[in-house]
Amino acid sequence: MLRVYHRDHAGRPVRVAWLLEELGEPYEVTVITSEEGKGEEHRARHPLGRVPVLEDDDGVLFESTAICLHLAEAHPDSGLLPPPGTRDRSIVHQWTIFAPAELEPRLIAAGTAMARDPETAPPLRARFRDAATAVSDALDGNDFIVGDRLTVADMFLSTALAFTARANLADELAPNLQEYVARMGRRPAFQRAVARTSD
Repeated sequence: MLRVYHRDHAGRPVRVAWLLEELGEPYEVTVITSEEGKGEEHRARHPLGRVPVLEDDDGVLFESTAICLHLAEAHPDSGLLPPPGTRDRSIVHQWTIFAPAELEPRLIAAGTAMARDPETAPPLRARFRDAATAVSDALDGNDFIVGDRLTVADMFLSTALAFTARANLADELAPNLQEYVARMGRRPAFQRAVARTSD
């Protein structure tokens, strides 16, 4: 049985649960406290004590990007990753990495500034807006970021963009991004994943 380690209010484990729900794979969710995350037992799973961590019979894997790409590669018939060696697969990798590398740090910086020192927020909001605009332009009227079906990249981009609601920055999203986030959020597998990681 696959096990996903999660912590209350952590945003990234839902991506792993969502992907597993899309695959129809059974899994268990183990919620740990912040204190448990600092302990030796969890640090043996993740050296920094973070989540998500995926555990199976072969051991553990951490970092949501690595976990989701691993699971999608293990289920090639799912279509969540285009075939190896194709340009579409490289573009899925590109946007999957873009979400935590570019969108999330800029969003967190802007949201933190808005809450703590609003006067410093405008340039940080502009940096986030630039990254969000890149996604908006790439969607260009399409339902999905690559091709005509859901991929791992959509899971990462939409969950990163959805965080704008918590950061009071949803007004920075272009209309097509607002609809994109809403559309991904209506997927039954996503809703099941949220329910599993919110218990």
